[in-house]
Amino acid sequence: MSKFDWSDLDARLLQLLVAVVEAGSITGAALRLGVTQSAVSHLLDKLRGITGDALFVKSGRGIVATARAEALAAQARELLGELERFARSGEFDPARWQTTFTIAANDFQRDVLLPSLVARLRAQAPGVALRVIPSDVPTLEMLRHEHCQLVVSPRPPEGSDILQKRLFEDRYRVFYDPAVRAAPRGRADYLAADHITVLYEPRRALDLDQWLAARGVQRRFAVMVPGFAGLGAFLRGSDLLATVPGLLQAHSLRGLASAEPPVPCPALPMYMIWHVRYQHDAAHRWLRDQLEAVVGAAAAP
Repeated sequence: MSKFDWSDLDARLLQLLVAVVEAGSITGAALRLGVTQSAVSHLLDKLRGITGDALFVKSGRGIVATARAEALAAQARELLGELERFARSGEFDPARWQTTFTIAANDFQRDVLLPSLVARLRAQAPGVALRVIPSDVPTLEMLRHEHCQLVVSPRPPEGSDILQKRLFEDRYRVFYDPAVRAAPRGRADYLAADHITVLYEPRRALDLDQWLAARGVQRRFAVMVPGFAGLGAFLRGSDLLATVPGLLQAHSLRGLASAEPPVPCPALPMYMIWHVRYQHDAAHRWLRDQLEAVVGAAAAP
């Protein structure tokens, strides 16, 4: 394996590496970077010559990154962040900000908060593209290795280099189709009903479902969907109940009725979480402010 010739490295090659790793294809990287596929292939060949690694290998009809490419991409993200902060070391002007900002969120947080954030970005920082990735269970590595610059989650990971701020607190509501059934008449009626819930992956139930089960509240789940966005289609026209965040009333569960749960439920706090490296970064701070600004309107209902 050849050693790096640092004089041949530049920001374009770092951006290229990250784009191909994240897109998983030459075509996807070309679209993201706004260049031709042949340009991506040419620059990849140059990068292979510098690193002495294949970087990407064929897998079926696509390509996959080598272990070396994955490791280099993590370093490239950090270097690109440093270069961007270097370029913005003077007074920050959102109208001149050119970047792709990555936020990790589940579909509840995404649908409730991020469309309004995008509207603000398009009006005040049109050069910023927002990329949304699944938050799953947020980990320290997501922020430390810059897989994303911000996480929205009720579960902040613990780490001395991770910062958080509470955005809002939601309450759980029981949703149902009023054309089919009435609100549950107390605990017994609630437990006798069939329920629908979100199950992101096997053995990873919602925090609420685990919380209730641990307290002996046993519900019968007739349907389990992989995200909050799938609840409405099953609730409408059925007698199912869904106990989920109340803010969904103004979004994916608009038009359905809801009631207070007849069993005790915890509050649902929501945080934005970031790495300490961005604490005093003017652009990052500006975007955090924009997210806080849209929370007020989103949480009002």
